[in-house]
Amino acid sequence: MSGLYTEVRGSGPTLALLHGWGLNLRVWDGLAAALGERFRVVTVDLPGHGRSDWLPDRSSLASQAEQIHEAVSAIDRAYSLIGWSLGGQIALRLAAAVQPGSVAPPVSRLTLIAATPRFSAAPDWPHGAAPERLQAQALGLRTDYHRTVGDFLELQVRGSAGGEAALAQLRGALFAHGEARPEALARGLELLRDTDLRPLLGVIAQPTLVIAGQYDRVTLPAASRALAEALPNARYAEIRRAAHAPFLSHLPQVSDLVTGFLGEP
Repeated sequence: MSGLYTEVRGSGPTLALLHGWGLNLRVWDGLAAALGERFRVVTVDLPGHGRSDWLPDRSSLASQAEQIHEAVSAIDRAYSLIGWSLGGQIALRLAAAVQPGSVAPPVSRLTLIAATPRFSAAPDWPHGAAPERLQAQALGLRTDYHRTVGDFLELQVRGSAGGEAALAQLRGALFAHGEARPEALARGLELLRDTDLRPLLGVIAQPTLVIAGQYDRVTLPAASRALAEALPNARYAEIRRAAHAPFLSHLPQVSDLVTGFLGEP
């Protein structure tokens, strides 16, 4: 058993939604309600987030992807995925799980929001965050947990139209449904620091929609654009005047993009 908390609403083809670092499935309430008219929407608390169990021996990105698949495939063996931020990296890892002996879920389509194959910068990847930023965030978790998480929430909406309302929704989701476990947050930062999914992108053949916010300061739009260019069957859409959470600040636009994409033959 995966030990992950899920909620299901709507009817139609199954669509699983994976949130980002530090949050929980409540961030999807608006988008899930909009998409529930056309899809059976499964929202999932990532391992150690919200009401999901944290299993230290299953904390690698691949193992977390396997847990997601276990939870969603118990509802429907065939599904599409929406992944936001860290959830986008898990979605990519899940979709690429085609190697012998690994989980090979029937993921039909991918939507990646504010996602990147590599979060930290490198000489051959100028689109990432400075390693010092992740180190400072990890230190902040140990010294002032709530301030560190609060600062990250604010960063996600900075520069966005409707940013104050989006920030209120992020805070509401966090405190109404449950905070992530500190060990899950620390491990998440390690994964964001160390993960490089670029070698896997060539095997992800599923039709993919990559959505970025014009003013995203967490995942630069250039990173999402490069991701779309590297995937064999992807397209890129950039939401004007949005930041890291366009599904909150620009819900109708994101809902229309996703519905149109998933409804294609």
